[in-house]
Amino acid sequence: MTKRYMITLAYDGTNFAGFQAQPKQRTVQSVLEKALNKMSKFDDYITIYGSGRTDSGVHALGQVIHFDFPHDISPEGMLKGLNSMLPLDCEVIDCKIVSDDFHARFTTHGKRYMYRVSRSWFTDPFKRFYTGHYKYPLDIKRIEEAMPDVVGTHDFSSFVASGSQTRDHVRTIYEATVREDKENNEVIFEFYGNGFLYNQVRIMVATLLEIGNGKRPVHDFLRLYEVKDRNECRETAPASGLYLKKVYYE
Repeated sequence: MTKRYMITLAYDGTNFAGFQAQPKQRTVQSVLEKALNKMSKFDDYITIYGSGRTDSGVHALGQVIHFDFPHDISPEGMLKGLNSMLPLDCEVIDCKIVSDDFHARFTTHGKRYMYRVSRSWFTDPFKRFYTGHYKYPLDIKRIEEAMPDVVGTHDFSSFVASGSQTRDHVRTIYEATVREDKENNEVIFEFYGNGFLYNQVRIMVATLLEIGNGKRPVHDFLRLYEVKDRNECRETAPASGLYLKKVYYE
């Protein structure tokens, strides 16, 4: 009897060409589907469905997927079986059997992203794949003052990359925070919202860093919502610092 499984996945995005399957590319989806179909030994190909895509180089601490599996395997057995077959840069950290109406993408209530910024003068060789890098002066108090402007329902047209195919750019951010990790010489951003546009978090981080550096007024986000012009947000923070931290369901 076919059962639907919900899996929470962590992966190091460094050597993946993103989440979604692409021809002749190593992606999270293709690696996971290869392991699943090897486990099933079933004629019908098993396809996985993710809560959303992550780009090349972006990491996940809590990506969620679902799939239908033709054999009766316990969640613990599925978790152990998949982890025994997955590469070392991808791990199943939780597995549940869910109802047939659950969908990893269409039943989400929100997502939380984290972005790590290294503050070292030179690029740390041990962080280069796992943080962004900003060596210029930063006034964290300016960023903290700007963060409430990020929260709320806004038109984020100025913060979406040109490759986006989404026409509706209105999104709601429930929570936006910044903190200093002085021990590791990092600045850490977190954003929790009902959904995010293509490169939105990376563009927002780059804009906030410019506010912290004094290149922009503290409340420039309010102007950027009004102009709806991607050219007004010049920079995009590197993919290496971005983590899909958690996906929320009802």
